[in-house]
Amino acid sequence: MSYLESNLKTVPTGIRKVLYLNWPLVFLLAAVACTGFLMLYSVSGGDLATWSEPQMKRFGVGMAAMLVVGFTPIWFWRNMSAVAYLIALLLLVAVEFFGAIGMGAQRWLEIGPIRIQPSELMKIAMVMFLAAYYDWLPPERVSRPLWVLVPVVLILLPTFLVLTQPDLGTAVMLVMGGGIVMFAAGVSLWYFGTVIALVVALVFTVMESRGTDWQLLHDYQYKRIDTFLDPAADPLGAGYNIMQAQIALGSGGWSGRGFMQGTQSHLNFLPEKHTDFIFTTLAEEFGFVGAFSLLMLYTGIIAFCLYSALVNKDRYSSLLTIGIAGTFFLFFAINMAMVMGLMPVVGVPLPLVSYGGTAMMILLAAFGLVQSAHIHRPR
Repeated sequence: MSYLESNLKTVPTGIRKVLYLNWPLVFLLAAVACTGFLMLYSVSGGDLATWSEPQMKRFGVGMAAMLVVGFTPIWFWRNMSAVAYLIALLLLVAVEFFGAIGMGAQRWLEIGPIRIQPSELMKIAMVMFLAAYYDWLPPERVSRPLWVLVPVVLILLPTFLVLTQPDLGTAVMLVMGGGIVMFAAGVSLWYFGTVIALVVALVFTVMESRGTDWQLLHDYQYKRIDTFLDPAADPLGAGYNIMQAQIALGSGGWSGRGFMQGTQSHLNFLPEKHTDFIFTTLAEEFGFVGAFSLLMLYTGIIAFCLYSALVNKDRYSSLLTIGIAGTFFLFFAINMAMVMGLMPVVGVPLPLVSYGGTAMMILLAAFGLVQSAHIHRPR
């Protein structure tokens, strides 16, 4: 124990928790969010009230929620992990019967004036439950088949429900997020090798099923795959979005066209310019420098989370932090790869930058869990 930490024991608990906050993480999250406010102001044509102001209010509420969650002892969240997973699962089931339909998908629940997307909640609830499971499970049983089957079922159950909405992007994130926690817990690499082989076989089967009576994906999802493989084949149809995104990315050059000078977004060539494709606006207006700077902010967030996990001697806290960091990585990695044409468009927002309420609030609450693990770690 350091001299500083020994002296902090004399400080009142509330003040000590504030001092124990992972402050670099707070500043990095705020920096990313401010980047989002700036870009939303730009894509709205200089109108603060359209997207930036509501996003600022959500961020303020989200930061308050992060502090409340962070100041709550980590043992409470460990005990609530199964409850959080069960609630998220029930909400996903409720979507099947009462969900609101938007843009051809049934993914939202409307509770009074509030509209939530339960699949976003499940991304974090599943990480919480898996971390609690592996905290409970003795290390010598981690790679035994029976004990590996349990988390696999916990992952596949919500994944199936999300696929029926349909939401391929979130389903992929659930599987990969769960896999990250299993990997961090020490599950044998042979299982991951087997899964990779099965995925390759599944991809082959999915492609072979196209046009048959047992077709495994929706037509629009196959169309996304075609667009990914050759967007130029239909430049005014299915390939339009990704081609316009690539034009915006390329036209930014080294330092960009300048703030609010992006032609692709301001002339409405870019699709969903305030949500899924907002990264292309950033790259067009601020160029490689701006895009790389945002990537470094994201990398800093991941680095501080991983450092906090490595120095934490509590297994649940460490696995929880790694799982949330991995889920956050999947958010921005998939979005950036998507708009650059490196993977099919699957509708994953850019975290803390894209316009949206549910994703931002849940992400900030998730970082509250990271803060709780950091504040209440054994010292």
